[in-house]
Amino acid sequence: MIALDYDNAGKLLEEFFPRAEHDCLNLSPPKVSAAITQACDVIFESRTQAYRETLLGCLLAKMLSAANIRQPYVDQSAQAFSGRTLDEKVINPFLQSKQVPCSKGPYLSVFRRSIRFDKSTRAGLRDKMGYDAFLRALTQIEQEIDGAKLRQLLQYLLYRFVVLREGARIELARLERISLPQYEMLLSLLLGTQSGGRIPVMLVVAMFETIREYYQQDWVVESVGINVADSAAGAMGDITIKSRDGTVLLSIEVTERPVDASRIQSTFRTKIAPAGLVDYLFLVNGEKVSQAARGEAEKYFAQGHELNFVDIMAWLLAQLATMRIIGRKLFSKHLLALLDARTVPSIVKTAWNRGVLKIAGQ
Repeated sequence: MIALDYDNAGKLLEEFFPRAEHDCLNLSPPKVSAAITQACDVIFESRTQAYRETLLGCLLAKMLSAANIRQPYVDQSAQAFSGRTLDEKVINPFLQSKQVPCSKGPYLSVFRRSIRFDKSTRAGLRDKMGYDAFLRALTQIEQEIDGAKLRQLLQYLLYRFVVLREGARIELARLERISLPQYEMLLSLLLGTQSGGRIPVMLVVAMFETIREYYQQDWVVESVGINVADSAAGAMGDITIKSRDGTVLLSIEVTERPVDASRIQSTFRTKIAPAGLVDYLFLVNGEKVSQAARGEAEKYFAQGHELNFVDIMAWLLAQLATMRIIGRKLFSKHLLALLDARTVPSIVKTAWNRGVLKIAGQ
């Protein structure tokens, strides 16, 4: 039997999974052969979860050793590997931790004892079409000797698991109360998650809804979709606060990216000046605002337009502290309502769940 480095297997999954999530957010699947794509189409539609989990285990075994990936039982030969141990120690715990739909027991439980992954096993299986696709994908992996291409295959397989997760219903973790220090920890984790800008916008929208309710303001809080140009949506920023009669009270731009002078010039030219806005707020990471950007904002101040930069983390915590326990409960209510929407990507929901479990000490 060939012993696998299970720690290294886990590290590979942790390294490539965020890349797969990024690919899914950007609707950009990793490039692999048509044979792999077509086989995975069948495997990930199969009701036999074991096929895709087994395929991931075989790929890791191929990447980490010279094992015969068709022999997943230790007593089969000197080149065999322990598929069950790999699943129990690495694959199943990993998939569960990422809230990916997966088997509750070892994937080898669907196969007969000491089987080989070849056509001789086919007769004893219910889903023969899925198994045929598994064998086709396994052949592609087995024949690949280029390390870079194997890593690309790993990223693609994990991408398919992320897509699978997108179609599943993810239940949000909930706590009755979240203290201010706990919120500081939770917000830090959320803002540190790469979400294509979704998480910061959702946090800010939830906070303005909280302010509106807490202070009983006659506001309408409007936000545009992620990756929708403000101009195309007819908006003056990512978030616009209006009175009930439609008067714009404040326009807010929420960004994870650095803010330089050219960004300020473009924003003024395309949004602020045409609409005659006098209050425009950038909620950003304060360290990512250049001195040149601040200098540019001072020029517009002299022309009657205020462009202000506020650190998003500091602003959120200040609001949560000011509105006391009542405000923190309202914020949780509004944020959970946004997170629970079916259109919210799973990466956002799982980031929230990880954070809640962390502050709960689980």
